[in-house]
Amino acid sequence: MEKLWDTGLADFKLRFAEVTDVSLILNFIRELAEYENMLPDVVATEEVLRESLFEQKIAEVIIGEYKNAPIGFALFFHNFSTFLGKTGIYLEDLYVKPEMRGKGIGKIFLTFLAQLAIERKCGRLEWWCLDWNEPSIKFYKQMGAIPMDDWTVYRVSDEALYNLASKLPIKKR
Repeated sequence: MEKLWDTGLADFKLRFAEVTDVSLILNFIRELAEYENMLPDVVATEEVLRESLFEQKIAEVIIGEYKNAPIGFALFFHNFSTFLGKTGIYLEDLYVKPEMRGKGIGKIFLTFLAQLAIERKCGRLEWWCLDWNEPSIKFYKQMGAIPMDDWTVYRVSDEALYNLASKLPIKKR
């Protein structure tokens, strides 16, 4: 039996995702990518998500349900701060269906994750936000989040990842 959390908002509950939610999670990822104008970048499949989330347990997912219908999700994983000497929670995706926004659901998701971070003795909760997403930036600042303007995100992927991996002949002994 899955564990549900009452959230203080009538008819809204949170629960950890189960393997049977894989197609739902992928649909939420696609809806988020469409909102962010990044749908062509989604190459994840149900099989990949099943393996990553439920077999390898690389990340976790919280599902939000309103009147027993799924209306949003948060996908997160643990990282580690060498300066703090503690783990943190990195929120990869937070998505609430457009018709359900403005009801406090995003705040409930973030509050739940903050409580989870404290329960798990994490030193921080962090995430990225696209620079053009003013509604989310305003919301995050209202929640007490501070933009990390001194940092620039770098990424190596696709062909550049393979090129970097081939720079030196590093081999296992």
